[in-house]
Amino acid sequence: MEFKDPIELYDQDQRIGSEDPRYRREVSSGVVRQVPLMPDRLGFVSYSHLDEENADAVIRAQVDRFTVLGIDFEWKLYDHDTPSDLKERLRAAGFSIEEAESIMVLDLDQVPFKLLKPVPFVEGNAVAQPEGGVLPGEDFEIRRITKPDGLADVIAVEEAVWKEKMEWILDHLGSYLRDYPELLSVYVAYVAGAPASAAWVFFFSSSPFASLWGGSTLSGQRGKGLYTALLAVRVQEAMRRGRRFLVVDASAMSRPILEKYNFHLLDYSTPCKWQVKK
Repeated sequence: MEFKDPIELYDQDQRIGSEDPRYRREVSSGVVRQVPLMPDRLGFVSYSHLDEENADAVIRAQVDRFTVLGIDFEWKLYDHDTPSDLKERLRAAGFSIEEAESIMVLDLDQVPFKLLKPVPFVEGNAVAQPEGGVLPGEDFEIRRITKPDGLADVIAVEEAVWKEKMEWILDHLGSYLRDYPELLSVYVAYVAGAPASAAWVFFFSSSPFASLWGGSTLSGQRGKGLYTALLAVRVQEAMRRGRRFLVVDASAMSRPILEKYNFHLLDYSTPCKWQVKK
């Protein structure tokens, strides 16, 4: 299939046609909904193509649908979505509008040489460090977490960086590691045996995209190359698995680093959330 630009490809693959085994995909009235098979999880409106005449009615219909299901949900709004005032319509309808994120894309045919340097890692959850405790020539060790009980180290890093509770990681990532391990790779960098940086990558279906998440490093461990090493190990895995693009919802902290490695801004995305369970 030919696409005129990267945004068209992204919309078709990541928003319209995306399939997740833990969700039921529903299409109606110009939107694509992702309804969780477990009702305690967050639902999504992953795509919308609306106009000024039908937008308000479709917004109400999505609220009604998720309310009947008893599921909180997030409307993933992109700057190129129509109509141009959709964000304000969602706000007026009662959605909580969160901070915009930068959608960054890397063409894996244009990976900088630095990210192609092999990054050794140990397979399996963290164990007592061997003598020496680090990779040759480095002051840290990278492990690929393969079982849910290893996610405690991921949670510890994410909570310390973002100053909020992250218990959802155990359920969210743990369910993939347990039931669909081929779809997810989780990596943690350890310094002196303690978790210092964490990141993960999803590989859904036969998509040309792999999606990066996490990418968080403790403030006292920054500047040691941990973020770059975890980026490189995921780039190399994506290339081995035949993907063409990496995509990431980047924070303001991560965006300058990603731009150094040939990631380009695709668009801005704003999470708009609706609470059914008050």
